[in-house]
Amino acid sequence: MFPTRASGHAVLVVDDDERIRRLAAQALREGGFDVSEAGDGRAAFEHVRLNRTDLVVLDIGLPGVDGLDLLHQFRGEGDIPIILLTARRGETDRVLGLELGADDYVTKPFSSRELVARVRTVLRRSGRDQRGGSRLEFDGLVIDGGTREVIVNGEVVELTAKEFDLLAHLASAPRQVFSRRQLLQAVWHAAPDWQAESTVTEHIHRLRHKIENDASRPRRIRTVRGVGYRFEP
Repeated sequence: MFPTRASGHAVLVVDDDERIRRLAAQALREGGFDVSEAGDGRAAFEHVRLNRTDLVVLDIGLPGVDGLDLLHQFRGEGDIPIILLTARRGETDRVLGLELGADDYVTKPFSSRELVARVRTVLRRSGRDQRGGSRLEFDGLVIDGGTREVIVNGEVVELTAKEFDLLAHLASAPRQVFSRRQLLQAVWHAAPDWQAESTVTEHIHRLRHKIENDASRPRRIRTVRGVGYRFEP
């Protein structure tokens, strides 16, 4: 494990494959980040517990402590942005990771440019770089851009950084219909040629389960068939 330097954003790369781990770490260092490495879950958790960590790039397929289990443990240490690194192309693990609180995922093999872009975007949108924004209030729902809190019927609801950004974007233009492509561009700053539009669908699914009284019959986030989604005030 390399020590994290004091300046810049501190990123931890966790992967048991040394070649992939060092490839990712080198790309991020060249991108201007202060990078540490861990080859297993125990070392990764100890690092996060003892060191400032602004973001974790986490392999799902770790030996011993599974990456998804480690993700759950990280969530107990605070709201650290997490990007999953996975060779699995099936939807199940990605969806489970997002439901457990991951902010994004990158599928192996990945390009260095894509990884750096994802890390920058998640950091920028997570509030690690900036705070601020308007407060949106609806019947039983408050979206506070300053504190990045969402309150449903008087109770604070825990959202990941990307879930908050997506909800805030939809709610900032009530009843306006956004396509998945538009949401990818506005919230993820990505294009469908390198990030699947299903990413939006997965996040909408998670949001509905967190803010709707009945996720199967959503009141706030409505599907416009053949087009995309709109927010109902």
